[in-house]
Amino acid sequence: MRTLIRGGRVIDPASGRDEVADVAIANGRIQAVGDVPGDFETDRVIDADGLVVCPGLVDMHVHLREPGQEWKEDIESGSRAAVAGGVTSVACMANTRPVNDRRSVTEQIKSTAQRVGLSRVHPIGAVTRDLAGETLTEMHELAGAGCVAFSDDGRPVPDAGIMRRALEYAATFDYLLILHEEEGALSAGGAMNEGAHATRMGLPGIPNASEDVMIARDVILAELTGGRIHIAHVATRGGVELIRQAQARGLPVTGEAAPHHLFLTDTDVGAFDSHAKMAPPLRSPEDRAAVRAAVADGTLAAIATDHAPHEADAKSEAFACCANGVTGLETLLGLTLRLVDEEVMDLPTALARVTSGPAGVLGLEAGRLGVGEVADVCLFDPQGEWTVAPERMYSRSVNTPFAGWRLRGRVTHTLVGGRLVYPFGDAE
Repeated sequence: MRTLIRGGRVIDPASGRDEVADVAIANGRIQAVGDVPGDFETDRVIDADGLVVCPGLVDMHVHLREPGQEWKEDIESGSRAAVAGGVTSVACMANTRPVNDRRSVTEQIKSTAQRVGLSRVHPIGAVTRDLAGETLTEMHELAGAGCVAFSDDGRPVPDAGIMRRALEYAATFDYLLILHEEEGALSAGGAMNEGAHATRMGLPGIPNASEDVMIARDVILAELTGGRIHIAHVATRGGVELIRQAQARGLPVTGEAAPHHLFLTDTDVGAFDSHAKMAPPLRSPEDRAAVRAAVADGTLAAIATDHAPHEADAKSEAFACCANGVTGLETLLGLTLRLVDEEVMDLPTALARVTSGPAGVLGLEAGRLGVGEVADVCLFDPQGEWTVAPERMYSRSVNTPFAGWRLRGRVTHTLVGGRLVYPFGDAE
């Protein structure tokens, strides 16, 4: 299918392009941007007047739940949610059942995603067997099966000696470790951010130090071993500063922020709202401001959703006992654009954090609109407003804290490898 996207505002953060231009696509790749040859024959023309044309979004932190917890989400429902949100590449965490700690699980995820044929799905393998923090996985074998990084996300690697060995192994092959930073002795029994609001609500708190001390440990170990680390869902001022200092020393340390930590604080727990319970917890306004500043200046290279779908029963227990996590694939673009509306950063910078930024961290062939690049493309109406309505979401679970929010930026088309995969009625 030879496609011409005509007259849109093309924003490619990787190249600095921001102009009204045509985009020509053939054989799954970008053939031209701007000066399209007059003899380019098209099978389909998409009128992009008034729309933004950007690289397909890359979400580097997603839980697709398959295999093993398909009642929460599966690869098909998660992929549908992704492309409806303009997300063409997702990296899915290893805490499936069974855990993605062996080649057969990785291959199952890849084959299922290929059969579904919507977003690109990049498995992340486990660092330790069964996420138990005790025995390293065969990372090289998992990488050969298709894993793009390694993480025990949902759990830290508590033993510093095992973490050192994991980094030494990973450094041998330049693999990336994505780290959930939590010191269990400090967070044990906690339900929300430690502070006045937790005290007022009678809930046990989780101090910032539960994240910060583990980030500090792993920065030191990265310096010792030369291993690359990426800090998942950074939520504290201290964590931001530790990452910033590590980068200033030239260490291979990157990080990401989740939309809920960019917009919500511990006061949004409100009347024990289970949709505001996640790990790490919502922090203070000062923490939120620090995380926003780090995303704006590039200390945190990516905005990643930590999309964590749960069925209603898992979120209906008492706040202290209910499951952690929120969904995010379908609200990623709208919330990213809200940062532009609130003057946290300009539009090209914001789009970089959900395209070239995460793609660069993972080393993916994605997040760019240059000639010869894969034709993963998102088109959206920058003025199109929509209301977050759980009953209209494509994800199998609808545990979002943003229900009822009015967002700007409505996805009109999503292309993966030049194929139109959204709107679904028009998909090839």
